[in-house]
Amino acid sequence: MAKKMRDGFVGHVLKLVTGAVVAQAITLVTAPILSRLFPPEAFGTCSVWVAIISLFSVIVCLRYEYAIMLPEQDGDAINLLMGSLAIAFVFSGVVGFLFWVEQESIIRMLKSPEVGPYLWIVPGALFIQGLFQSLNAWNSRRKYFGRLSVARVSASITTSATPMVMSAVGQANAGGLIWSWFAGTIIFTLALYVQIGREVYQILRESLRFNRILFGLRRYWKFPVINVWGEFMNNLSWFLPTLMLSAFFSQTIVGYYALANRVVLLPSILVGNAVARVFFQRISVIRDDQKILSQTVQMVFQVLVFCGFLPSLILTLAGQELFSVVFGLNWSEAGRYAQILGPWLFFLFIASPLSALFIALERQDLALIVHLSIFLTRLFALLVGGLLNNIDLTLWLWTGTGVLVYGGMAFWALNLAGVPYSFAFQILFRSGQYSIPIFLLLLLSKVFSPGRHWLVLIVSVISLALYCTIIIIKEGKLLRSFLTFPDQ
Repeated sequence: MAKKMRDGFVGHVLKLVTGAVVAQAITLVTAPILSRLFPPEAFGTCSVWVAIISLFSVIVCLRYEYAIMLPEQDGDAINLLMGSLAIAFVFSGVVGFLFWVEQESIIRMLKSPEVGPYLWIVPGALFIQGLFQSLNAWNSRRKYFGRLSVARVSASITTSATPMVMSAVGQANAGGLIWSWFAGTIIFTLALYVQIGREVYQILRESLRFNRILFGLRRYWKFPVINVWGEFMNNLSWFLPTLMLSAFFSQTIVGYYALANRVVLLPSILVGNAVARVFFQRISVIRDDQKILSQTVQMVFQVLVFCGFLPSLILTLAGQELFSVVFGLNWSEAGRYAQILGPWLFFLFIASPLSALFIALERQDLALIVHLSIFLTRLFALLVGGLLNNIDLTLWLWTGTGVLVYGGMAFWALNLAGVPYSFAFQILFRSGQYSIPIFLLLLLSKVFSPGRHWLVLIVSVISLALYCTIIIIKEGKLLRSFLTFPDQ
């Protein structure tokens, strides 16, 4: 069993999860320190700059990095990798030129003059993102998931330690955070390249041909023509809150939202992203076998539900108390934001990995519809809340529409894999049953011990341990199947 775990599906997931856990542990340990060194408005301005980079980074390669996973021959894949990098270079230059020409207009639109001095870094940061995404796709194709973990941890150390140095030399401002983020991205990419560069170079010498690059770009034309628009809208919907909150509200509120959103997404970063990456590699291989595909999706869906339910519940019930203890009383408002976003987290955690089905089955048309729905509902929530100058209404609309859209996405993906809806409702109901004692325990701690935030934190940790015990006892068969799930 140990060998199956190490070499199979779950082994790859564990490699990614281990790296993510270590990286996020470093981030969490240093976050309470940074939240006391840097003011909320500094985090807000940094979030605006990162949102600009992240908004374009998802399409910097026109999504050809996903196509690297699909060819049978490594020679075809390596030519796609080089095509992706060439596109990223040109795209970064075009965006950089536009930002140079329209810099003043961008600053006025975002109402964030603090971000202006750092816009010149945008093209370099974009190309680094394109390089990382292409190398990461090659890394996943070759199943070198442990190497990605090494790169992730290296980046986390850099991103967490650099702000402390910046603060010590008198740069406890947005610039200190921005340069720290950029340094972490460079280290992330460099660490990945150092590990796989020799292999890539060898295959390049044997297989690189200009006509094969053009053939690959034509063969997977759906990625830039169809998939890129859906992904851009999806990414825009992710970073639209930061940009629009900056336009409608203060940088302090943007900072509160940035921290709340970061913590809300933590379970997805730790588990969901790792499952998604290995899940995509797996279904890219078995996509023509409907029976195995359905079984795989059923198992992954169950694991995601059982892993995601309780963190969402704890965050919804006790977010404000937990933030006050961990990050300081100045950040209790961010904890209240996290409480509102908690229900949305659960459906996001389930739907995001399952959405890989749309790409692996080459149903970019369905993915486009989903991303368009996400974008429009988020735009609606932000416009209504922003125009009414009500941050609470903004967050509630965000959560409500997010539950509907991401829940619908998850069920659509299940249907695409031939999984009946009744199965999904059964799993959701069971997870709710397991969480009833946890819910009561947390509720009692809040009602009978108001103001004792440390007690709520202790009860939350105990609740997690209790929930894990219940899952192990009640779902032992599922866990054994998942742990021994074979790789392809």
